[in-house]
Amino acid sequence: MKLDILAIGAHPDDIELSCSGTLAKEVEKGKKVGILDLTRGELGTRGTAETRDQEAKDAAGILGVRMRKNLEFSDGFFSNNTAHQLEIIKILRKYRPEVILCNAIHDRHIDHGKGSRLVSDACFLSGLKKIETVYEGNFQKEWRPKHIYHYIQWYDIEPDFVVDISGFMEKKLESVKAYKTQFFDQGSNEPNTPISSSNFIDSVTYRARNLGRIIGTEHGEGFTVERYPAVDSILDLI
Repeated sequence: MKLDILAIGAHPDDIELSCSGTLAKEVEKGKKVGILDLTRGELGTRGTAETRDQEAKDAAGILGVRMRKNLEFSDGFFSNNTAHQLEIIKILRKYRPEVILCNAIHDRHIDHGKGSRLVSDACFLSGLKKIETVYEGNFQKEWRPKHIYHYIQWYDIEPDFVVDISGFMEKKLESVKAYKTQFFDQGSNEPNTPISSSNFIDSVTYRARNLGRIIGTEHGEGFTVERYPAVDSILDLI
């Protein structure tokens, strides 16, 4: 199966919080979309790796993506090295996505910046034919995605472009709230964390509303680029 878009996150819920409106919109348009999680989020204060597994599965069902896979790298301790790059390269060569959405280039959680650089490097290396990989018993051909875009997470990074997700905010919030153990629950006895407050869950909406405001729509999701995107005509820009 060839994908149009592969969204990659260091932890389950990174994608739902940051770019799930964009994914839901592309799924409705008939695009083939997948999700790759690098870790199971096992160091998270609330819940367990097992509950996060189920929550990620539920969120994928809500968004309607074609596949979701977890590479089970070590949460907090994975590195941008050959072994980790090769595991990502195998996925890139299997699903051959045109577009990659991945972690913020710099963020509060150290895994986000690390994941961002790791994925970018793996995307480049995946296009080198002399790097040989075998996946599920098959030798793989080289593949390099055309575009890598970084979504926005904890820090308010200024976006290079904003996607209009008006009409998809409800589905975005539904996918976020699939992570019941992680976010605000007045009846929970779990310890409080920076993402378990009602203010944080509200921030998902008010950030989307603000990004929508700056492009003249109801809701938006912002991204940064590694290289300038090209357009055929100035009239292609909204």
